[in-house]
Amino acid sequence: MAGRPVLAEADAQFQQQNFSTAEECYTEFIHMCTEGRQKHKCCAQDLANAYNNRGQIKYLRVDFHEAMDDYTLAIENKEDFEVPYYNRGLIKYRLGFFDQALEDFKKALALNPDFKDARLSLDQTLIDKKEKESREY
Repeated sequence: MAGRPVLAEADAQFQQQNFSTAEECYTEFIHMCTEGRQKHKCCAQDLANAYNNRGQIKYLRVDFHEAMDDYTLAIENKEDFEVPYYNRGLIKYRLGFFDQALEDFKKALALNPDFKDARLSLDQTLIDKKEKESREY
């Protein structure tokens, strides 16, 4: 499949925590799949993984809004991919958007009921939301 070597290099760089190089490779892969006259047909799962992993890199840089954009694009490419829902939910939780975080955690769990981190995050979000509501007048 077109772009596979670029994606493999991106994944290898990501695993080695060479995040700048990995981000460049993911961006190149995404561009190959989505833009230009030489647009290649890419597997939806590969494209969703590239967006999700690039979002992770942005999350680590604390570029939350850019990371959420990538997670949303991952979801748009593969709606049954639970990981970007969870990742996007984490950011919404950290920003204090508890209702939106709950939606994402619930969706991740609907897709994968055994997703332990999503279950823990959902439970913590419910606790924190209730605490926040009890402190407000």
